[in-house]
Amino acid sequence: MRKLFMPFSIKVHYKKQLQNAEFYFGNGDLRASWNSLERSHILGQPFGIEHTYTHWLMLQFGLKTKNTREILGQLPRLIFGGVKSFVGVIPKGNTGGANVHPLKPMPIPVDLKMILNKNKI
Repeated sequence: MRKLFMPFSIKVHYKKQLQNAEFYFGNGDLRASWNSLERSHILGQPFGIEHTYTHWLMLQFGLKTKNTREILGQLPRLIFGGVKSFVGVIPKGNTGGANVHPLKPMPIPVDLKMILNKNKI
């Protein structure tokens, strides 16, 4: 059963990943910042609003780091990612970056899998 809105028990972890991404970016740790965005993508992917917002932040990351590949890769993801969430067609575990095919399922980190499984996602 698809859920339109992200449950609070997932949103807490989703927001923490976004906070981590901002913190790491501000401290110049781009790798850790990007990793946190990828983790927020995994958590937000089943939910159209959060999925789209994460792609927006990934696009912003690409712009701030002047990463043309990421900028160009995020544009179609930003447009279509949320729609795929709403219709329930998502490649689970996909980290959302331009470095991976947008339809490729990927392994979900154990801690995130536990969060999603608790909510039957």
